[in-house]
Order: sequence, then C-alpha cells, then structure tokens
Amino acid sequence: MQINEIKIKSSIINYTLYEIKVEKQVFEIKITRHALERIKLWHLRTKEVIEALLSCEEIVTGHRHRFIAHKLKGDSVIRIVYEYEEKIPKVITVYAPKKERYFQGGGSYADKIFSK
Repeated sequence: MQINEIKIKSSIINYTLYEIKVEKQVFEIKITRHALERIKLWHLRTKEVIEALLSCEEIVTGHRHRFIAHKLKGDSVIRIVYEYEEKIPKVITVYAPKKERYFQGGGSYADKIFSK
C-alpha cells in the first residue's frame, strides 16, 4: 500500500490516533504511548511502523486476541503487536529483534488488517 498522508487526528494520555490516507481510502490507527516509546527505543520512525503494519510480510496470532505483524528490516523483523478497539487497530507495542527468532517465512496472515 502506498501511503499518501499520515496525520495526527487526536492525542490523549494513553494513545495517539493517526489518520492515514492510502490511495482513495482513509484509515485510522491508534498507537499507545508505550508503543511510541518503544518506537524511539528501537530507533524506528512512526511512519516506518505504520508502513510496516500496512505492508507486513506475515501476521501471527498473539495472546489475548492480539495479532503480531512482521516486517523484515535487514537482519531484524519489526514486530507490531496490535488489537482492535472499536474496530480500529490499536498498536500495543513495537520491537525489532533478530529475524531468526520470530519470522516464520512470510505469506501467512492470521488477520487482514482494515478488512473489518
């Protein structure tokens, strides 16, 4: 997916709501304060994480009705843990460990983000 625009729609104590324009569609993604802190800690950019979520190589099932999107980045894999809150994807945390530990080869999707 080619992102045309990303803007902050609102921000509260626990999360920031982003509006993403992709071609002729508009999506919303909530990113928790914790996830934003982890993005900085792992030397990533918010736009990079949103792009990884929208164009991930695989999505696996996590705990507590959560999903984990994987996007390769060099020797690492960007792991984006998210769930749905009122049908809007909410990013819980982000990290980028070595790909050997978590990446399962790509092509499997336990969730189709934005298809709900």
